[in-house]
Amino acid sequence: MQRYRRKPLDNPREPLMTRRLKALAIGLLSVLMLAACGPIDSLKDGMAHSAAVSADLEKSLGLKSFVGFNWNNGALTNVNVTFQGLPDGVPLATIAEKSKEAVVAEFKQTPKQIVIAFAIEP
Repeated sequence: MQRYRRKPLDNPREPLMTRRLKALAIGLLSVLMLAACGPIDSLKDGMAHSAAVSADLEKSLGLKSFVGFNWNNGALTNVNVTFQGLPDGVPLATIAEKSKEAVVAEFKQTPKQIVIAFAIEP
């Protein structure tokens, strides 16, 4: 009858504390990677909403725009809408109204503030 031996360690000279620290580091890294999935998904969703707002504003006002946003703890805090130039014959109140409607419709939240800007070439 043959006796079974314990499997030797990869490196028997490596102290027990070092092996425990490596296991702890791997565990923490795994937890961090899983926790990062939520913010990455939020960023992807935000970029999709941003593109949709820009397309909606271009269709309704006839100007291309860049839409930026800022989330804080899951709440939409700030949306920046920057238009490429000034629209001809469209009042500022209409631009503000259309921008707010598009942002609220696409982001499904009302931000704390919406900043509307116009980029003008010199």
